[in-house]
Amino acid sequence: MTVHFTTVISVAELQALPKSSVIFDTRFDLAAPESGRNAYLAGHIPGAQYLHLDEDLSGPKTGSNGRHPLPDRWRLAATLGNKGLHSTLGQQVVVYDEQAGMFAARAWWLLRWLGYGRVAVLDGGLGAWRGAGLPLESGVPDAPSAQFVPTPSLVGTVDTDTVLGGLSEPVVIDARSPDRYRGENETLDPAAGHIPGARNRFFKDNLRADGRFKDVSQLRAEISQVLGDLRADKVIHQCGSGVTACHNLLAFEIAGLTGSRLYPGSWSEWVSNPDRPIATGQPI
Repeated sequence: MTVHFTTVISVAELQALPKSSVIFDTRFDLAAPESGRNAYLAGHIPGAQYLHLDEDLSGPKTGSNGRHPLPDRWRLAATLGNKGLHSTLGQQVVVYDEQAGMFAARAWWLLRWLGYGRVAVLDGGLGAWRGAGLPLESGVPDAPSAQFVPTPSLVGTVDTDTVLGGLSEPVVIDARSPDRYRGENETLDPAAGHIPGARNRFFKDNLRADGRFKDVSQLRAEISQVLGDLRADKVIHQCGSGVTACHNLLAFEIAGLTGSRLYPGSWSEWVSNPDRPIATGQPI
């Protein structure tokens, strides 16, 4: 029986996949948007296609929908098809980056948003592949054009009004670093702080020192400390722009805590309207 990976996959497991599998490189740098593509062209896991955060994994910005709005579903589906993914062949998809999984997790979540569940993040990213002494290839490999058609989403989202309506309940988990959550050292968005009532779970806390995800029991124990008595399906995830929040969503799935939802616009959408409330410091 064929095993399908739906959260993370190891280097050894990736090597054992059939050749029909599809690999996506999602390396990116917010400060240098072309650096990821350039790094991909210089060397990537053999057979991998590239997905660009701004061009492929995000939609147009309006000034009020955040820094990385969700892309058009059909446009993203066409991109995936052009890069070799067929919606009915049951291909395993693997996504990776070199930035602690933050961009790979966004691609993982977006594929689930398109209704495709056979997708996993390479545990440890490109660093784990290199660490195993495995080769890279340069350039852009050929990919057979396929047809990818979205199906009903496997994940849930919420809009700003929903978040506003739930401020009396501490259901929001913020994936940003603790200092940005407190309102310190904000360099990406025009206002500092966090959504009132939000709890902080820095996405990098999901990882071990070697860049791989912590095991199921450790993740579950640590996340449970943040949740308290709150059920996972009552949680709304956010970050700065809906990217690293997907890392927490992945960690929840690894831990078996399912049903939480993404606020795609996140902090950058929240602060686009100065009338929305902001909190700073640690919660009382």
